[in-house]
Amino acid sequence: MLLKGWKRSTLGECTKLLSGNTPSKERQDYWSGDFPWVTVKDMKTPWLHRTGLTLTQTGKAAASVAPANSILVVTRGMALLKDLPISLAMRDVAFNQDIKAIVPNQGLDARFLAYQLQSKKHAVLDMVDTAGHGTGKLDTDLLKSVDLVVPPIPEQRRIAQILSTWDQAIATIERLGANSLNQKLLLSQQMLTGKVRLRSFNASGQKRKTPYGSLPLEWGYRRIGDVATEVSQKLGEAAPYRVLSCTKHQGLVDSLSYFNKQVFSIDTSTYKVVPRGYFVYATNHIDEGSIGHQNLYDFGLVSPMYTVFKATDKVVDAYLFALLKTEHYRQIFASATNASVDRRGSLRWKDFRNLHIPLPSIEEQQAIAKVLTEAGREADLLQAQLALLREEKAALMSQLFTGKRRVKLPDAETEVQA
Repeated sequence: MLLKGWKRSTLGECTKLLSGNTPSKERQDYWSGDFPWVTVKDMKTPWLHRTGLTLTQTGKAAASVAPANSILVVTRGMALLKDLPISLAMRDVAFNQDIKAIVPNQGLDARFLAYQLQSKKHAVLDMVDTAGHGTGKLDTDLLKSVDLVVPPIPEQRRIAQILSTWDQAIATIERLGANSLNQKLLLSQQMLTGKVRLRSFNASGQKRKTPYGSLPLEWGYRRIGDVATEVSQKLGEAAPYRVLSCTKHQGLVDSLSYFNKQVFSIDTSTYKVVPRGYFVYATNHIDEGSIGHQNLYDFGLVSPMYTVFKATDKVVDAYLFALLKTEHYRQIFASATNASVDRRGSLRWKDFRNLHIPLPSIEEQQAIAKVLTEAGREADLLQAQLALLREEKAALMSQLFTGKRRVKLPDAETEVQA
């Protein structure tokens, strides 16, 4: 039942939708000015303050421009996205053809509308057409049909203010998490190259030069193929396991849980079996750092496009995984991919196995892995806290936008509303 003073509407009834475009990239006089031009890459935060590309005033005249307090929503290429990017433009902006700008009518608070669209993102994502439009497109008429509730303007503003407070808390945890992660990455790079050694291990101070930098003299320097072997067991007619995907930042993840939809083939008989403790990398995307260590299930499945391998007892799994996830090795993978003889943008096992890695003693590998695991716990705790805050915010939005939880207005606003 709708609350007193509230009304139902649709996005099309209470807003105006604008389409974007891309001014000619061949016109140098259009670009590198001071007017923001928005692409999907810029829409990483709810509040859009700056963009990677800018237009001159001449370029602005050839662009689609949305006024400040417009809500920008991605409507093309959505099959490639895990989430629905929504950003509120804090100033006038131009934007490209992958984005729609939603301009609220009078009587609709822009921040309130942005939050309500966030709360409906799963419903909006269900409208995306991936069959007729392979990269995923959201039809404008479907977007206009999204249901909205519209309380009186003072209540809209108060709801937006409350949710903005939650966003500030989330942003603080994001910054702390990013700082903690950067500290861990710095420590990893120093320890995994021997620039920082643990006291319990003798350090002569002498170095040996390698193609990938100087290493402690007492460390080995071996081919990956000397300490690991490729495995390619197909599922065949066996009972299926959970399908996993390999990501740049999180390593292996449960595909259904991560994408909230099925992005893998219905027929998994040709998929590769990955027992617990095995490694997986994206053969065509290893240069992006897409490598994982399977510690989710006793057995999982990955696409045939992935490469699966296991380490021997000459190397500690946690040490090897930490090493291969460094930015240093991502650059090595990128260089090896570019030099690959098949030139198909992939790094197959026959080339991957010939890459070299620094190899301390097993005892020092274990000690390094333990230190890095401890260093990562703070970042993991912050990520868990961040996930919890986001869940609580989503639950709060659901209550606020259905009226199950009412906001308290200042007396002056209550009198005006009455």
